[in-house]
Amino acid sequence: MKIRVFFNKSCKICKYEINHYKKISKSNFTWIDIVNNKEAQNLTSKTYEQLIRKLHILKDGKVISGADAFLEIWKNIPRYRFLYKIFKNKFLFIIFNLLYEIVAYLLFLKNKHLLKK
Repeated sequence: MKIRVFFNKSCKICKYEINHYKKISKSNFTWIDIVNNKEAQNLTSKTYEQLIRKLHILKDGKVISGADAFLEIWKNIPRYRFLYKIFKNKFLFIIFNLLYEIVAYLLFLKNKHLLKK
């Protein structure tokens, strides 16, 4: 079953990174833009604000968010499996998660205007 990745296509950084993953990954992902996408909200049971705030994936019926979502993506892309192996370490994951939350929050502030649509 494909992993569904919910991302903000209007965020230049997010779009750039996801486009990179699209080019190098096999067809084991479905890439879904969350901007004004009610279906994404229904599939994830997340609000529009929550979807804009963090990266989410849907894998085996379970929604995974934030740094954990990146681990799942990296785990399924051979070129990035080494990142999965590094950051699945509990101590390194704590640091990675903290940095992710900071960057995600800054990107959220930059893209908060999307909530007014």
